[in-house]
Amino acid sequence: MHRPMDESVNEAIPSATRPHPSESAVPWPVAPEPLVGNIPDPARVDPAVLGALLDRHGWHRRGGAAGRYSRWTPPGPPAPPGGGTSLLVPDTTAFPDSEDLLGEALTALARSAAPSAREVLVSLAVPSDEIRWWREVPEPVAGVAGAASWTGAEQLHTAARQILLAGALAVRGRTGYHGARHRRRALAALESILVGPAPGGRDLTAFVPVEPGRAVAVRLYHALHATREAVDYQRATGGFEAFDTAVEAGVSRELTEAVIALVRGSEGAGIALEWAPAAGIPEGCPVRPEPVEFSPGDLPSLRRAGARYLQDEPVVTVRITGAVVRLRRSGPCGAGIVRLRVLAGADVPHVRLELDEEAYRIAGHAHLVGLPIRVEGRLESRGGFRRLTRTSQVVPVQVDEAERDRLMKSLQENVDYFEEACTGE
Repeated sequence: MHRPMDESVNEAIPSATRPHPSESAVPWPVAPEPLVGNIPDPARVDPAVLGALLDRHGWHRRGGAAGRYSRWTPPGPPAPPGGGTSLLVPDTTAFPDSEDLLGEALTALARSAAPSAREVLVSLAVPSDEIRWWREVPEPVAGVAGAASWTGAEQLHTAARQILLAGALAVRGRTGYHGARHRRRALAALESILVGPAPGGRDLTAFVPVEPGRAVAVRLYHALHATREAVDYQRATGGFEAFDTAVEAGVSRELTEAVIALVRGSEGAGIALEWAPAAGIPEGCPVRPEPVEFSPGDLPSLRRAGARYLQDEPVVTVRITGAVVRLRRSGPCGAGIVRLRVLAGADVPHVRLELDEEAYRIAGHAHLVGLPIRVEGRLESRGGFRRLTRTSQVVPVQVDEAERDRLMKSLQENVDYFEEACTGE
């Protein structure tokens, strides 16, 4: 029976894993690899956050003493009489045994076989915004429900990663085509993201830590909804003006290509985002963002928009400082091709440029003595902003001893390329 509403608040709350009065004390199935040793510290868990996460992941609240504790049962239909177990979560940390009850609840979650239990624990351990992708695909084998083909599961993971990368790139800059620009920093921003369990391979959940990943989640929210609106506008009117203005929201060729990868070969796909309860709602975003869904009928619009982004992105005039890592020309004299590892001037890792004979000689000498060179030119979008054209003002640059030693080591590692350049092979 439930406790009376006027019962003393100082009386101990029932054990966190005590069965519901209408159910027998049948324990939950124990996961093959329990996470009991890796649960969050109960002293650092906010009961309100735990309750919000349980609700988000489909757990059912089935009463409890108001203002004292709540009962939760696992996702799915109610357990039949004689089966199932309820979970008790204190409403506050004001009770003497609140920490003990939270510890018991967390241990029960760690022992649960339900994938949602693991997701709740991950979000508690690392306050994270959750992004979920799903694809609607036919069953790979007749009569096998919930399974996905190997290639389908791989496609889902690849597309999800591309969407996250597009969001991280948009945080670095708003442009229709990023190419190789900002890619190193964008990839570094994804290193802390965790992946949740995805039974069946049809959906995938990523946990984006609020620190430092909230900017990526917020940018993705705006960019995905802008993409959906731009596709609707194009399909209704035939115009691409909405895709032009959507760039400011973070839409780019990288994002359209990622959504294409998610939808291709499916009957439809979607992305949903939930904010971390512990961190609150970002400014300018709704409390519960609506999922964004795409269908195969959207693919022509997305492909044409991506092509326009690639075509319309202008060249960029830059002054680059870089270490020469490769030299090549067809003979002992004349112009040649040089590859630079960019040190400053452009947010790309490497650029390729063609130099006349005199500039090529300067680059070769700088390489021999372990000095970088500085060069001006136009960074072209063709090839992903990895190509520098109309080059001029090629000069060696003085650096400190530590950097010079590092460049000399690079020379030794790439000596074969330099020998090719010198022999004209």
